Formats: sequence, C-alpha cells, structure tokens
Amino acid sequence: MNTIRKKACENEHKVLSERAAFADSSKGRLRPEEECPIRTVYQRDRDRIIHCSAFRRLKHKTQVFLSPEGDHYRTRLTHTLEVSQIARTISSALMLNCDLTEAIALGHDLGHTPFGHAGERALNDVCPSGFKHYSQSMRVVDVLEKDGKGLNLTYEVRNGIERHTNGEQAATLEGRIVRIADRIAYINHDIDDAIVAGIMGEGDIPLAIRHELGGTKSARINTLVLSCIENSEEDILLEKGIREAFDELHTFMFAKVYTNPACKSEEKKAVNMIQQLYYHFAKKLENLPPQFRGIAERDGIGTAACDFIAGMTDRYAVRVFEGLYIPQAWSKTDDWF
Repeated sequence: MNTIRKKACENEHKVLSERAAFADSSKGRLRPEEECPIRTVYQRDRDRIIHCSAFRRLKHKTQVFLSPEGDHYRTRLTHTLEVSQIARTISSALMLNCDLTEAIALGHDLGHTPFGHAGERALNDVCPSGFKHYSQSMRVVDVLEKDGKGLNLTYEVRNGIERHTNGEQAATLEGRIVRIADRIAYINHDIDDAIVAGIMGEGDIPLAIRHELGGTKSARINTLVLSCIENSEEDILLEKGIREAFDELHTFMFAKVYTNPACKSEEKKAVNMIQQLYYHFAKKLENLPPQFRGIAERDGIGTAACDFIAGMTDRYAVRVFEGLYIPQAWSKTDDWF
C-alpha cells in the first residue's frame, strides 16, 4: 500500500513547478508519526482539518452580518470554502501543490471567534496577552483539538495558517496564495451579502474600480485571479493597476459596509456579551468546563477562558450568556390546587 503514497509523491515531482512545496520534502510534524500508506502528508493534513470539530463549528459563526436571519448570507464556513476554491484555482494554474494550498485554506480561520471580528476585538481588549484569530487557529490545531493532543499538522500547513493575514509572508508560495485568496474571497462575498441586505448596490462601487476590476462579483474574482496567475513567479503578486484598484475597493468597503451602522447595529451588544463571558470564566477555575481546567492550570485561566469562548458558535455564546445573566421563566406546573 505504501507504493500509493510514493507514486503520488513521484507524480508531484513530474507535474508540479520546481517552486512547489513537495510533500516528500516537508519539514515534518511537531511529533513524528508513521506515514499514511495512501495519502501524502498534505492530503492527510487536509483531511484532519475537515474532520475536526472546530471546522464543523464554522458553519454557525458570523462572517460580517451578525446572526443573519436569511439563508444566503455567508458564514465563516462558507467563507472558508470560497477561499479554498479560489486558492486551489490559482495554485493549480501555477503548478503548485494544491493539497497544501487546500489544507492551509481550510484551516486558516479555525480559531475565529463567534460574531466575527467584533468577537476578536472584544477578546483582544480583555485578554492580558491579547487575542488574534490566526494565533488562535494555531492553538486549535496544536493544542485544543483531539482532547488536547492537537492535529499534529506539518510545518508548511501550520506556517500558512499562522501567516495568512497581516505581517510576515508564509514560507511557501502555497501559503502566500491563501493570503491573497482570503482577501479576494471576503471582499467580493461581502459585497454580495451587502447587496442582499440592501446596504449597497453594484452601482455604488466607484466607476473607476468597476472599470478596472469588473462590474459583477464573478468578473472581479476572474480579474483578480487572472492577474495573480499572470504576475506570480518568485512571489504571489497582482499587477500594479489591479492591486491599486483592489486596495481602493477595500477602502470603499470599509466606509460603505464594514463601518456602516446598519451592519454594526448589534455589534456593541456582541462585544459586551463576549467580554462579560470572559470576565465570568476568567474569574474562577470552577466556572470553566472541566476540559478547560487543565489548560487554565498550565497556561493561565485567562488563556483557558479565551480558548473556551473563541470556540463557541454565535448561538452557543448567546445560550451560555442567557443561562448566566438572563432570568429563566419558571416552568414547574402549579399543582397545589
């Protein structure tokens, strides 16, 4: 059976660019383990991420619109899938390792809080050590999953997850693709959601940006993906004019949507709720669920409280908050008469 994996690795060397990250050249895992007889290390990492509980919880975590009622708004899970699709398209065209690209894309937001970036800011303001979702994604894959054993992912996948947003670039081109695919995905699907919500229309986007990038979501994504493919060799880049228009689109979205009172009307409530949960669980060890008490003893109660809250879905956070702070109706039947 080991020949299946070996043939897959041999095929990578035959098919992929010399700039690709080859599975048989991985820097390895945090803890050595026996190889899978069928899957390469990156295929195995992808599967571990898909099957982990943190990945499943993404379906009930906010992307931009807090707890939307409609069925067609993006969640953190659908965002992740769109990032993966865009990243794989770019990676395939550049003859890079699509298995590595996909694993990074699927794992990049595992540490995101309930209520999107509002939840992230809320925890960052109260946690003594601060809170960043990409660092939390690393805690998920290294520490929290599998009852504290972590997923034991390869260096290349972990590096891509940790560096998928601001700061230092990923060590692999596959990781750098995920960074730009993340941005392509969220800006364009946030436009789509904002249109559905009645916050804006396509015609509100400045004409110069539409002229450069396209007048629809599909056209913009196609323009950005093609520019990335055509301008990437030693690094992952957009053509200068496209990059500038894309930056202008982000500035427009920040003003029109990301800071729009209609989108953020419930955000203060979400921030207050997340912080009240933190104050409760960081107060006493016995307030934490049993599985987080060991983390508190090892890493500090504040870190354990952040781990617990960051892993919550939107609806679970609301349910826990209500149980702690909202009076419950008396349900026992009056049978004295």
